[in-house]
Amino acid sequence: MRVRILYHDHCFDGAAAAAFFSRFIEGTFHPGAEFLFTGLAHRADGLFEESMFDGDENAIVDFKYSPDPRLTWWFDHHQSAFLSAADAEHFQRERNEKKLYDPTSRSCTKFIATVAREKYGFDAPDLADLVGWADIIDGAQYVDAKSAVELAAPAMKLTLVIEGVKGSEMVQRIIRWMRHRKLDEIIAEPEVQQEYLPLYERHRMAIDVIAKLAECKDGVIFFDLIGHGMEGYNKFIPYYLFPNCTYTVSVSTASFRTKVSVGSNPWARELPGHNLASICERYGGGGHSRVGAISFPKGDAESARRVAAEIREELSH
Repeated sequence: MRVRILYHDHCFDGAAAAAFFSRFIEGTFHPGAEFLFTGLAHRADGLFEESMFDGDENAIVDFKYSPDPRLTWWFDHHQSAFLSAADAEHFQRERNEKKLYDPTSRSCTKFIATVAREKYGFDAPDLADLVGWADIIDGAQYVDAKSAVELAAPAMKLTLVIEGVKGSEMVQRIIRWMRHRKLDEIIAEPEVQQEYLPLYERHRMAIDVIAKLAECKDGVIFFDLIGHGMEGYNKFIPYYLFPNCTYTVSVSTASFRTKVSVGSNPWARELPGHNLASICERYGGGGHSRVGAISFPKGDAESARRVAAEIREELSH
């Protein structure tokens, strides 16, 4: 039995969801199954390829819905879970008990764990720490910005590696380790440390770069990372630097896209009044109510900067 699991790549919750889901499937349905993992990224062109659904069973976790008839399982918790109205209608019409959606869940991992326990009687006590940290990380449940940025916990160090490492090979090794090992054991692996140490140096540099580039005006932090050699950054750095600001809008570029990131301060004195996923959806992006993003073709800095300026203006009111 070959089970293909497509997961949100370079995301702690995506990796944890893939690890927990594989344990659930192995423990409940297919003992001894072979698990194959494929990382998915939000991009301006197509998200899925027909060749991706090549397992005896195929699952998507922590990522958008696909109407492909070969898809067996689907779990997601993003507000922007459907690429089109047609996909949403397909999901509603099919009413498949193995394709589940809950935008109120803070993390996909906790969502899967809850369904596995309540509906199928499956529990994995040894993965309780993994589930708990996925909920903290994806739900931004940190005590403060300092704990989110200074990376004291093993889960936070692993998040830096998962988000920052090139390609999917290391992420998938971590997923396989997550299935049975503790997070402090995984981060201590020499090959993980080999990735972590330079990524941590880049993380420290990112704090300095954002501190120099960013400005906070009318409650909105803005910075443009294009041309600074940074594909991503810890999304809590802006609130670490500007604790009194409510929103962040940034522009960055990666090997396959140009990106506008939009976020809100989890520790803001007043509850943010804008639904960021809804704003991003207007430009073809999506996310959660408190964080979202929009992907543009690689090199299309002009469109990304224009949209970022529009969103920045909207959030300033």
